[in-house]
Amino acid sequence: MRTALTELTGVRHPLVQTGMGWVAGPRLVSASANAGALGILASATMTLDQLRGAVREVRSRTDRPFGVNLRADAGDAAERVSVIIEEGVRVASFALAPSRELIARLKDAGVVVIPSVGARRHAEKVAAWGADAVVVQGGEGGGHTGQVATTVLLPQVVDAVGIPVVAAGGFQDGRGLAAALAFGAAGVAMGTRFLLTSDSTVPAAVKAAYLAASVADVTVTTKVDGLPHRMLRTPFVTALERSGRTTALVRALRHASAFREVSGLGPLRMLREGLAMRHGRDLTWSQVLLAANTPMLLKAAMVDGRTDLGVMASGQVAGVIDDLPSCAELVERVMREASETLSGLAALL
Repeated sequence: MRTALTELTGVRHPLVQTGMGWVAGPRLVSASANAGALGILASATMTLDQLRGAVREVRSRTDRPFGVNLRADAGDAAERVSVIIEEGVRVASFALAPSRELIARLKDAGVVVIPSVGARRHAEKVAAWGADAVVVQGGEGGGHTGQVATTVLLPQVVDAVGIPVVAAGGFQDGRGLAAALAFGAAGVAMGTRFLLTSDSTVPAAVKAAYLAASVADVTVTTKVDGLPHRMLRTPFVTALERSGRTTALVRALRHASAFREVSGLGPLRMLREGLAMRHGRDLTWSQVLLAANTPMLLKAAMVDGRTDLGVMASGQVAGVIDDLPSCAELVERVMREASETLSGLAALL
């Protein structure tokens, strides 16, 4: 299936495996790429040396195109861009809108720039700045999310920009891909669906928690970092929502201490990270600390397997997923289902 996304990135299928922190490592990315999708390596939790090593590991596992996801607001974003350029990575994706300067630098080096956005105005901004394509996530998507459903947001963005649009939020099968194409998208991006594969390194207990979840078990809370965050409801999330400010602050300090040991960030650097996220928002001090330490909360579940203490970001589709195929099996199935759906629709005309 050829779309503007496959032409732009050189992948075989219009599918993107999103750059999920602590999840989208070399094994999952290379498996996605070998299956014909665009695998995106999550770099926000890596040091510069770890990023370079991870890129090289992916390249040792596949000769297919892949990408790296960056935090546009990271203090070392320019250095991370240098690594991407030097290592010949095909695609740079961003969770927040990158600056005009970063986009220009990447494009001058031949790197495809694909920011992720949650609103039409943000898509219009990055398109005007020179982004090659945009991933648009509706409210059904996991992690930080908005309130507008994909079926409403997607056609708005498709009509507003002249670059390829990739749909995200609520996709896990070929029917979804066919629907997105009908809306005018050039493909779909999936996070939770690729997380729940046999190639994902997420611990078995965590995968089991996702598979056991119903749609009603996937909630949105602002109690983690002050922003709407879609995740599985866990004892930790429930405790956060019921905690008073003092209890929440103590819990946040405990996580801050743990994150400092893992990340090597000093107290002042962590405080700056949290205050940057607090800017323009009414966050409690516990939320400031948790905002700076959200990567540690994700690691507790996604790496350490602590379903009781960690945050498990999740799209609503977790409630309808019940298997763990390999990436190759998943991609083949999605593309077969999409072809059958599109053929069935064509037969109606």
